[in-house]
Amino acid sequence: MPQHQLDESEETMSTDEKPSRNEDEYFVKRDAEFIRERRERLDEERRRLERTSHYNKCPRCGIDLVERDHNGVKIDQCATCGGMWLDRGELEIIEESDRHAPGFIHNLIGLIRG
Repeated sequence: MPQHQLDESEETMSTDEKPSRNEDEYFVKRDAEFIRERRERLDEERRRLERTSHYNKCPRCGIDLVERDHNGVKIDQCATCGGMWLDRGELEIIEESDRHAPGFIHNLIGLIRG
């Protein structure tokens, strides 16, 4: 069986050759995936920073809230505008306390007025 001899031009691939279509598609997909993953990481970081920048701040004026304890209920109050904020479940605690010990809300209002 005769051996086919390769001439010099067949032995080495020219660096001037255009990449194949599959190669182009591969890099386009890889770049798109990289951009998507990077965007997801940046979006998550933005959400995290936004949450921490608003943590325990008054929704009205943005000032830090002061946490006060009133008969086991934690009330967040703004020293600037006087707004009061309750965490989830605290309103139910207040309602239950007022049912068992009338005057709880009256005392709470007295605490607010200081």
